[in-house]
Amino acid sequence: MKPSFSCLFFFLLLCFLHCVASSTARQRDALNKFYFNNGAERSSSSSWASSLLSISGLESKVYDNSGLKEGDKVVLLPGQPEGVHFDQYAGYVTVDRANGRALFYYFAEAVENSGSKPIVLWLNGGPGCSSLGYGAMEELGPFRVMSDGKTLYRNPYAWNEVANILFLESPAGVGFSYSNTTSDYSKSGDHRTATDALVFLVNWFERFPEYKGRDFFITGESYAGHYIGNAVINKETDSKGTFDYFWTHALIADETIHTIHKFCNFSPDASPTAPKCDRAVDEANLAVYELDVYNIYAPLCFSSGVTPTPKSPSIENFDPCTSNYVDAYLNNLEVQNALHANVTKLNYTWSGCSQVIPSWSDQPSTMLPIIHELLSNGIRILKYRCIDFVVHVYRCASMIALRFLHNICHTIKILGDFDGVVPVASTRYSLEKLKLGVKAPWRAWMLNSEVGGYTVVYDHNLTFATVRGAGHEVPSYQPARALEMIKSFLQGLHLPTV
Repeated sequence: MKPSFSCLFFFLLLCFLHCVASSTARQRDALNKFYFNNGAERSSSSSWASSLLSISGLESKVYDNSGLKEGDKVVLLPGQPEGVHFDQYAGYVTVDRANGRALFYYFAEAVENSGSKPIVLWLNGGPGCSSLGYGAMEELGPFRVMSDGKTLYRNPYAWNEVANILFLESPAGVGFSYSNTTSDYSKSGDHRTATDALVFLVNWFERFPEYKGRDFFITGESYAGHYIGNAVINKETDSKGTFDYFWTHALIADETIHTIHKFCNFSPDASPTAPKCDRAVDEANLAVYELDVYNIYAPLCFSSGVTPTPKSPSIENFDPCTSNYVDAYLNNLEVQNALHANVTKLNYTWSGCSQVIPSWSDQPSTMLPIIHELLSNGIRILKYRCIDFVVHVYRCASMIALRFLHNICHTIKILGDFDGVVPVASTRYSLEKLKLGVKAPWRAWMLNSEVGGYTVVYDHNLTFATVRGAGHEVPSYQPARALEMIKSFLQGLHLPTV
């Protein structure tokens, strides 16, 4: 999600475990020891949580969540349309009591049969951008905000049509998530984000114990893949792919791309770039300056606020000013009260991306080794470049950090083909570096007798797919195709051929 950082991806649990173990072998040994030696304890919700966090010395962060679920129930959102029959919850989960650090969540149960549907966690990227404002209110949540900034309307392609959806604002300092120790914000990075997310999940499942034992999927967009579990993009392939994408879509001149190919070396250990490379890159960036590079064919927003009366909305034609409407809605005190948000009265307004995180302390330059680690352990991932990851952790609500190492899963990566920030070309170059065999050849996938995109399946259960006509935020621009994609994945099916 915006702002644009190098869009690399990292599975929050695997990231966390890599951070706390000195080697992959030590990590796997610790998990295996816990898994095979604690069978009797797994029936107790408090013991499995404590045992899980004790692997990394975080057992003191399993807090008492009894009785908190009822207080988190959202009775009615301001401006909510009639006919809503699913339950909603929102509130804070403490992840560090000593520092007063708490993460905000919004949870929309499935429209029908919530008791038998899986649970899907959604994370936005940035780093530092809100899963509530972007993911829930602009992309895949049950509601969208009208242009008056006060009224909601139903999203017929919401993902809670097929699953129970949990949105997490992460890390502290993003959206309504906060810390009472302001120095925490300067320590934000992949490690802290992944650690706090693990603590959040353990405590959240203590608050909602009925979801333990469900199939659990972790999904996210853009930089959120750092927290989620994969990055096939490294600095070299990401930069080269971006400029090649610009050229193949007639955004930059032949001379510009020829100069970039001749004089630029984007590998992490390259020497300083040549002046001719710098000038060509500047020319390329200037050429796309007046576009929304997150969707190179999208209209721009020329309004800075909301309208006095709501315009007639359209799910199929995404309004480029939607962020303005969401800003107004989530800064409404009545809305915040309904969501049990901003309880500490933050000294800044809610914003789509953090105003208080000054920098990002750690981010790997390449995640290709992690992709190999994931694939070698059978992780099931939906790999698509805009909603960049869906990781299936089978029955993981009760074995949250280790079942994914003991079950055969499937990975799929999906990209919007209009995305110029994380373009198709970058992912193709990175997939090439993995040197995987092709299991099922490139083909179109279909929805309503139209091409929804294209897909190919590689060895080790890695699927790559595009979503035709989508920008960086796939569910915003192609909500029906995004819903079909997640529905197929949740059911363990390939994208449809008819």
